[in-house]
Amino acid sequence: MEKRPDFQFYTYPDCALGKEKLPDLSDYIALDLEGPPFSSADSGSGLILLDATWRLAEKMNRLILPLQKVKRRRIPTGFVTAYPRRQEDCPDPTVGLASIEALYIAYQLLGRDCQGLLDTYHWRDLFLEKNGLVHFFRERMH
Repeated sequence: MEKRPDFQFYTYPDCALGKEKLPDLSDYIALDLEGPPFSSADSGSGLILLDATWRLAEKMNRLILPLQKVKRRRIPTGFVTAYPRRQEDCPDPTVGLASIEALYIAYQLLGRDCQGLLDTYHWRDLFLEKNGLVHFFRERMH
């Protein structure tokens, strides 16, 4: 994903300490377990995904000040992860998705190009199968 021109990566804690300058986040949406589900009205907004453990993501949300003003959206209920969870600090393992899974679903919902997102994801086929997305994935890839 690092090679995609539509992605930007920032490092924590550098972005919290001001060592890395974040862009203007006023028109961005953060993927979250809370907030209303994505809607078509969100399609023009930038997307923020914190790739971290549950505990660290909570800390990042508190300490990266620009994130506190960002709208929150969640993936609609019903999607399940294929990622084998081992974290004990996960509030509800049945709800959360792996970062790449959540990003893929968000991109689908927002009508964005998903090409290549799941190419190196080890549990891709299981994730697509569990969520009834195999046919949809194949259509988008051709």
